[in-house]
Amino acid sequence: MSVLEIAGLIHAYGPQRVLDGVDLRLQAGEFAALIGPNGSGKTTLLRCLAGILQPQQGRIAIAGADMSGDPLGAKQRLGFAVDPTLLPALLTGRQCLELFAGARDLGAIPAATLELAEALAFTRWLDHEVQAYSLGTRQKLGILLGLIGEPPLIVLDEPMNGLDPLSAFALKQHLVRLTREHGCAVLLATHALEVAERFISRCVLLLGGKLVQDWDTNALDAIRHDPDASLEQVMVEALQRFGAPRNDA
Repeated sequence: MSVLEIAGLIHAYGPQRVLDGVDLRLQAGEFAALIGPNGSGKTTLLRCLAGILQPQQGRIAIAGADMSGDPLGAKQRLGFAVDPTLLPALLTGRQCLELFAGARDLGAIPAATLELAEALAFTRWLDHEVQAYSLGTRQKLGILLGLIGEPPLIVLDEPMNGLDPLSAFALKQHLVRLTREHGCAVLLATHALEVAERFISRCVLLLGGKLVQDWDTNALDAIRHDPDASLEQVMVEALQRFGAPRNDA
């Protein structure tokens, strides 16, 4: 079953076309990494998936719900981690989780969410106001909000930023379980290729607003079993092959 369908997605800022005909389909149980250099369009693509941006052309469907025709239905099938800077400062973590649980028609915060909170060493912060949180603690709450209720599609943008090593490992293991045991599809945008290399089942490269390379499970397994290869090296070679510009500024 296709959990995510993107067809012909186009979005521009003024004359600059940031997404240029993106097509992508994810099946239930896939764990895909979205990689690419700065300025390649990753954040714009994720914001379109979340319904934050309205693309100028193209179609997005999440678990059969069209983002244009049925935006509420599409968003109910989507887990999108909340930006740490947008969390309500005067609410506690527990209150935030209760609000999101209610929005998903859950009677209470799911046990699975509380178990993940414990694995992320977040439990002791549940009844503190968000304004008292560090950036890393806010990041954990944003992730918990995105994953609550185990929606069919989970979209995360650099979720490991600000996490300590134990929490990052716990999150990676949890995402793998969601794909394998619950059939969720995960799309993870990341620059941390060592994270992607071990855990994912698919990797797509976005460059110049286009998906120019798609490594499936077999291709990734070949990279993993080659002592002289790495996903980072393969990505650099692909960037050179497609003539990617440097975006260091």
